[in-house]
Amino acid sequence: MSVIVLVEHTEGNIKKKSFEAVQYAAHIAQQTGTTATAVVLGSIADAEMEALGNYGAKKVVHIADDRFNELHARAYTSALIKVAQAGESKIIVTLYDINGRAVAPRVAVQLKAGIVAGALSYPDIDNGFVIKKAVFSGKAFAFVNVVSDKKVIMLMPNTFPLVKTDGKASIEKLDISFTEKDFGIKVTAVNKVVGEIPLSDATLVVSGGRGMKGPENWGLIENLAKELGAATACSRPVADAHWRPHHEHVGQTGGTVRPDLYIAVGISGAIQHLAGVNGSKTIVVINTDPEAPFFKAANYGVVGDAMTVLPRLTEAVKKFKQHK
Repeated sequence: MSVIVLVEHTEGNIKKKSFEAVQYAAHIAQQTGTTATAVVLGSIADAEMEALGNYGAKKVVHIADDRFNELHARAYTSALIKVAQAGESKIIVTLYDINGRAVAPRVAVQLKAGIVAGALSYPDIDNGFVIKKAVFSGKAFAFVNVVSDKKVIMLMPNTFPLVKTDGKASIEKLDISFTEKDFGIKVTAVNKVVGEIPLSDATLVVSGGRGMKGPENWGLIENLAKELGAATACSRPVADAHWRPHHEHVGQTGGTVRPDLYIAVGISGAIQHLAGVNGSKTIVVINTDPEAPFFKAANYGVVGDAMTVLPRLTEAVKKFKQHK
C-alpha cells in the first residue's frame, strides 16, 4: 500500500527534481500512514539509488533494463502499473515535466485513477484529498478534490525546498517481462545540449529579450549566468529571430520555469512570457522602460540600460564570490 514515485535520472545521476518528488511522496505516505517506494528504471548504481533514502524513500524498486535509459512512454507506463499493482499502491507520484506528461496520464487512464497535473501543495486529507494547482496560465489557483480510489499526482518541480536526512533506502531488483509493443517506438538518436545547465533543472536563470538589441550582445547574459552558475533563457521574439536556440524560449508557448531566482533583462513582461515564469520565487527585472509591465510582477527592479547594468552586476557577483 505504499506511495510510489517515478524517479528520473540522466546517465546514472538522479535529478534534483526527482529528489523533490521522492520527498513529496514520503510526506504523503506519512499523511496516509504508509511508506514511500521509489521506482527507478534503467542503468544506475546502487549507491545513487540508496541516496533516495535521504529524502524519505524506504524502498527502491529497480528495473535494470538498459532500454529504459531512454524514455519509452508505453514501457514506462507498463512498469509503473505493474509495480503499483504488485504493491497494491493507490497513490502514484510523477513530476510535471516532459517525462511525467508522457507517462502519468496513461497510468491514470489504465488504472481509472483521478489525476492532478501541476500540484503545488501537499494533499489536504482533512477535507478529502484536496490539492492546489495553478490554472489559467498561472493567473489563478484551483483546489482539486480527488475522489477516486486511485490517484496520480504530477508535482510541479521546484515547489518545495529539499530537506536532506540520513535515511537509507533498501533496493529491490525487479525482473518484469515486457512486450515488443512496449518498446514499439525506436529511439535512433538523442541530441542533447551539452555544457549548459538544463532549464528544467535550473534554480537560477538569467533571461534576455529584445532589449539586448542583438545576438552580438548575448555574451553579457552568458557572463552573468556563468558567474551565478545559472541557466540562460530568452523570450519568444528572441528565439523567433534566431538570436538564441528555441530550447531556451520560456513563456506560454515555450518552456515553464520555477527557479529560485529569475533575472529578466530587456524583456517587457507580456502576459505570454509571464505565464512561463511567474512561478519563480524571486524575479529581478532590468529594463530601460520604467513602465514595462514586468516591473509589476518583479520583486526587484533596475531601470537602466542592460549594456551598462549587466557588466557592473557581473563584476559585483565576482567580488562577492571572492570575499565569500
